[in-house]
Amino acid sequence: MRLYDIVVLLTPDLSEDEAAKVTADYRKILADGGAEIVRDESWGRRRMAYPIGRKREAVYHLFVAKAQPALVAELERRMRLSDQVLRHLAVRSDEETKRAAKMAERIRKKHAKRPPRPPAPPTAPAAEPEPMPPSGGEA
Repeated sequence: MRLYDIVVLLTPDLSEDEAAKVTADYRKILADGGAEIVRDESWGRRRMAYPIGRKREAVYHLFVAKAQPALVAELERRMRLSDQVLRHLAVRSDEETKRAAKMAERIRKKHAKRPPRPPAPPTAPAAEPEPMPPSGGEA
């Protein structure tokens, strides 16, 4: 199974209950297909960066799930057919997680090989500047 981030933008015409019902349907598709839902967040109604179909707002929802690629393809197909979904995006994120862990391990090993830095030499306190003579009309 692979880890996917799936973001769904629902039409703002839906009430909160209707939006919850639509996301519950997609959650059920994932669960019935054998996916493990890691995170399921509703981000609520937000303003979009650009209008889609003359709509400037959308109801955002995020699923993070471990699923088979065929199940995610089926979920995307159903989202594409739905009139209630403005946009959707499913991104495979397990490779990025592996890449980040590998890079962190490489950096940790590099720092372990490097000798420790010598302590900084003590600095003398800075001398206070001499006060300026008063500037008056006297010369």
